[in-house]
Amino acid sequence: MARNYLSSTLSNRCPRCREGKLFVKSNPYDFSNITTMNEHCPVCGQPTEIEIGFYYGTGYVSYALTVAYFVSMFVAWKVLIGMTWDQDDNRIFYWLGSTIFLLILIQPILMRLSRSLWISWFVKYNNNWKNETNRYCDNNINM
Repeated sequence: MARNYLSSTLSNRCPRCREGKLFVKSNPYDFSNITTMNEHCPVCGQPTEIEIGFYYGTGYVSYALTVAYFVSMFVAWKVLIGMTWDQDDNRIFYWLGSTIFLLILIQPILMRLSRSLWISWFVKYNNNWKNETNRYCDNNINM
């Protein structure tokens, strides 16, 4: 059964077949291999780097995810804990400190998610990929 777009993107799967893993290691906190991707999808053979410098655009995606994270944390903090703009209210600094700390912790996940989103916008899902001749397949990919 094929995964849907959201689950395949969040689990860093190939956008063409939605089965193969994009990254060599599954652990985003393995800092030596944080952005090391398979050259081709191990399932369908789709190249993961379509052209040189393909992933430069992921900086914009990562920025948008970070802004969305900051806004959602601000709204959650404002609703759950509350804060005012009074001079004696330091809760905004607690929000800022905790948000930045958590952002540092989830940054490897955001980096991988931005790459997964970026490639999914350029490579479309093909539910008939098994029956088509694979133009990406070379001798070192087992099908």
